[in-house]
Amino acid sequence: MEMQERVAGIIAALKEAYPDALCALEYGKDYELMISVRLSAQCTDARVNQVTPALFARFPTLESFAEADVAEVEDYVRTCGFYHHKARDIVLACQMLLRDYGGKVPDTMEALLKLPGVGRKTANLLLGDIYHKPAVVCDTHCIRITNRLGLAQGKDPAKVEQQLWQVLPPEESSDFCHRIVLHGRAVCTARAPRCEACTLAPYCKTFTGEAAE
Repeated sequence: MEMQERVAGIIAALKEAYPDALCALEYGKDYELMISVRLSAQCTDARVNQVTPALFARFPTLESFAEADVAEVEDYVRTCGFYHHKARDIVLACQMLLRDYGGKVPDTMEALLKLPGVGRKTANLLLGDIYHKPAVVCDTHCIRITNRLGLAQGKDPAKVEQQLWQVLPPEESSDFCHRIVLHGRAVCTARAPRCEACTLAPYCKTFTGEAAE
């Protein structure tokens, strides 16, 4: 099967299985998504969604986050893990948004990567969800499943991202990544993939035993 045909089939199957390609993180403002994504590192989206309502109620504006005592933010985000680093990054990033970007999450990769705690995965998610730009969000689900499907090779996020840019239609890339996350949680799990129930099985080189190209 040619790569273009494989990709088209995978995208179609994912669209049918997961018509709503939505980010699992709950937010109302652009900077709230930035904060939620920072909290989600080494933490589940479900846990982040439990923490953020109280956090956003206590700090209801970007200005309040920028002026916050890091120790108080730590208390709110403690259960997300690595809370010292996350709280510090949140406050510093909000200060930078106000100081350098007019109070808005910027819309370029270059600018986003200057924000404390923002790497390529976070930046791509923000570009895709806030600005609806082409984006490849390379999280653990994406890396695992695209390797199994034969769309990418290796575990290095930056290298997998570059490989996916080469094969995914740009207009489909952001939604593809959201759907892959949903599929990774529901079916193609890390330890016990449910191959018999997988809509992507016909395209999966791990399942079919097809040699990698």
